[in-house]
Amino acid sequence: DFEASFIRLIDKVTNGSRIEINQTGTTLYYQPGLLYGGSLEHDCSPSRGIGYYLESLLCLAPFMKHPLKIVLRGVTNDQVDPSVDVLKATALPLLKKFGIDGESLEIKINRRGMPPKGGGEILFACPVRKVLQPVQFTDPGKIKRIRGTAYSVRVSPQMANRMVESARSILNKFLPDIYIYTDHMKGVSSGKSPGFGMCLTAETINGTILSAELASNPQGQGAAVLPEELGQNCAKLLLEEIYRGGCVDSTNQSLALLLMTLGQRDVSKVLLGPLSPYTIEFLRHLRSFFQIMFKIETKTAEEEHAGGEKVLMTCVGIGFCNLSKTIR
Repeated sequence: DFEASFIRLIDKVTNGSRIEINQTGTTLYYQPGLLYGGSLEHDCSPSRGIGYYLESLLCLAPFMKHPLKIVLRGVTNDQVDPSVDVLKATALPLLKKFGIDGESLEIKINRRGMPPKGGGEILFACPVRKVLQPVQFTDPGKIKRIRGTAYSVRVSPQMANRMVESARSILNKFLPDIYIYTDHMKGVSSGKSPGFGMCLTAETINGTILSAELASNPQGQGAAVLPEELGQNCAKLLLEEIYRGGCVDSTNQSLALLLMTLGQRDVSKVLLGPLSPYTIEFLRHLRSFFQIMFKIETKTAEEEHAGGEKVLMTCVGIGFCNLSKTIR
């Protein structure tokens, strides 16, 4: 059902797409139309997070005909997909590096929704661009501060404070500048299911943002999670992400590589941590769709003086141009 919902979403943002699915639901014929954009609303399936839908919208939004402004409803934070908080903290600054910025670039959380019933609502707005800038992004820099959000819906607001304390107990050993907001939503804006969780981001002096997140088990599934444990585990996940390092965190590797591919006919370079399995598969897709190969150089931990092995990804953009943006 979440895949069907995703196809309906793609149908909404495009104009003239042809989609045919056979009766058993095992083959899909898709003929793409023009990316149209505009102001839209979509109800996502609660079996996957809004992040699942938002990830692909982030890839398409800069190339629409009209600036995209879409309201998505469903599960804002779950254990499978990147949460809206993480995409807001990491993907938006990444888009800005490629020249996609302006006041109209935003992700706003109006309501939170936890699985299984959801009930969250977010607004995503993105301006359109004719071409993307090439990037040279090879020095992540040192971590200067950690920010985060501990959220709780339909449970005691104390849960958020307990998560913050346990996360700080680990992170304060490394860094003084830590601020974790507590976000307790009440009434209508708290969705339909109880739950809590945490999203942490580490920012470096060069503007790299690395993130980690954890959410509690959905109501009635799995063992109950203590907020103290969740806070500690989230802090450890963030430290692991920092160890992996690179200029883009593992959730956004594929987005960065796609935007590099679609850039102008110029060299783009980005330093990444170890490639996630998703990114490796994504590189194969880039090769089959755009006939583009990345130059991949490994950097050992000794060369970089920190963390795990890194890879330097280099490519020349295909010079993609937004066709529907009129030339003035």
